[in-house]
Amino acid sequence: MSLVALGINHKTASVSLREQIAFSPDQMIAALQELKMLNGKSEAVVVSTCNRTELYCHHVEAQQLINWLQAFHNVDPQALKDSIYLHEGVAAVSHLMRVSCGLDSLVLGEPQILGQIKQAYSTAKAAGSINQTLDKLFQRTFSVAKKVRTETNIGANAVSVAFAAVSLAKQIFGDFSSTNVLLIGAGETVELVSKHLTEAGVTKITVANRTLANAQAMAQEFNGEAITLAQIPQHLAQADVVISSTASTLPILGKGMVEDATSSRRHQPMLLIDIAVPRDIEAQVGELDDVFLYTVDDLQGIVEENMASRRAAADEAEVIAKDQAIEFMAWTKSLTSVDYIKQYRVQSMSAKEELLEKAMAKLAQGGDADKVLVELANKLTNKLIHSPTRAMSSASHSGEIEKLQIISNALGLGDES
Repeated sequence: MSLVALGINHKTASVSLREQIAFSPDQMIAALQELKMLNGKSEAVVVSTCNRTELYCHHVEAQQLINWLQAFHNVDPQALKDSIYLHEGVAAVSHLMRVSCGLDSLVLGEPQILGQIKQAYSTAKAAGSINQTLDKLFQRTFSVAKKVRTETNIGANAVSVAFAAVSLAKQIFGDFSSTNVLLIGAGETVELVSKHLTEAGVTKITVANRTLANAQAMAQEFNGEAITLAQIPQHLAQADVVISSTASTLPILGKGMVEDATSSRRHQPMLLIDIAVPRDIEAQVGELDDVFLYTVDDLQGIVEENMASRRAAADEAEVIAKDQAIEFMAWTKSLTSVDYIKQYRVQSMSAKEELLEKAMAKLAQGGDADKVLVELANKLTNKLIHSPTRAMSSASHSGEIEKLQIISNALGLGDES
């Protein structure tokens, strides 16, 4: 029973099935402990996000996992069969490393999945469902993800319009610590922009929205200020950056309003980013001095260029993940050889102690020392050479020359030294 990776994701399963298969935080510990007991010595880590649910296990048969997953969530077996994917051995290792590097994500190269996998590992540790093999696998995986982030540009460029808007603002203003930002709208896009802004170091954010309560709800998340759209003219002059995304069918900012604001700012530059369709900011605003206006089309061009860059970096990352997966599997095979070596040493020492004890007993009873020593030497030699002799004889009779050569080399036969 080798390493197994089994699961569903955004490519193979519908949202409804992903919801059924997802593990809630309250279910996770119980699930891990059940997986651990499937074969008594099983190891398991469960990764469960909005886009994927995956089981990484050692010492568990694939069909066992499928049956367990279907029973745990009480899902239709056929629906699960149609959506599930399975990787074993080096393919399972490679899959985990690819996922951790963002190579299997909805947004290529996104970094959030690594944090989610680290959390899954920590939860499994706490549940006691990890031993040597999976512990080593996940530690190696985290190193691979770091290597990919360091040595490639997989995560260097913005690939969402929201992130591209913030990246553009950061390029222009550099230090965000004293930058005033005005966000117009309170939908999902503006919410995502606000998160990227706070992560980038912005501390002064004002949210303007038609409904003040919605603006207040968003502003509370980062200790910002909330205003209505009607209050924008009184606040616009204080804004260094304006990012707008509403569902309005008419422009929110006109040329005259922005021109008044720039006059009050004594010609300090303003960056306006309009990511709404239809546009929230009149195109003529871009004609003003000291005003830099970018639209969603400008940002989309940046995103497309960055995606091309990420795809090139992904090719490099794939090579790293593949090489590291092969290296890890070589390590797991070395564990098997170490176990055999230990077993052989224990067996040989046991034979020595058994025969030595008998020889010492005969000497204690007055036996002839020379005869006892010769008998000890003969019996110990016969005991040690019995299995290798039998293996060589079997290989010879069956014509397995290569196997015979391997045994001969292991016994040091034919060595000139």
